Amino acid sequence: MKLGNKQITLRALEPNDVELLYQWENDTRVWRVSNTHAPLSKFILANYIKSTNNDIWESKQLRLVIENEYQIPVGTVELFDFDPYHGRAGVGIMIFDDSEKRKGLASQTLDIIIEYSLVELGLNQLYANIAASNTASMQLFKKVGFEITGVKKQWLRTPTGWDDENLLQKKL
Repeated sequence: MKLGNKQITLRALEPNDVELLYQWENDTRVWRVSNTHAPLSKFILANYIKSTNNDIWESKQLRLVIENEYQIPVGTVELFDFDPYHGRAGVGIMIFDDSEKRKGLASQTLDIIIEYSLVELGLNQLYANIAASNTASMQLFKKVGFEITGVKKQWLRTPTGWDDENLLQKKL
């Protein structure tokens, strides 16, 4: 199964992605949605890439780089909390550059990950945890068939107070 289509490709992390991840992971705008609270060093990121063998069955997670049709990295998608016994995993996605947003790349990526999760991993469902105030992500996940199945009240600390976090699920 090819992970991609004419507009995007999902590929494994490569050693030369350290600079890219360093830029993305240390942007404080990303921290708000990724639950990050401190900068990451290039050393830590290089070790992460080196230790990641992309065997989801062993590591219980899979992180892929999203490339556009010109093979330029635009973001990442991750399956995490992979539980083959219960047939589920969490999914998260990030399109970094604002100029690449609203082009359908994220929804196409989710469509590909949904198919991969069903066909290759045999999963029964995917879930996502999204801040209630993150309307763009809420719309994206609803667009590809996720439904709100729970709300964690005042779950996330924000610079202006507290935000609820929605649990969304998609039965595959």
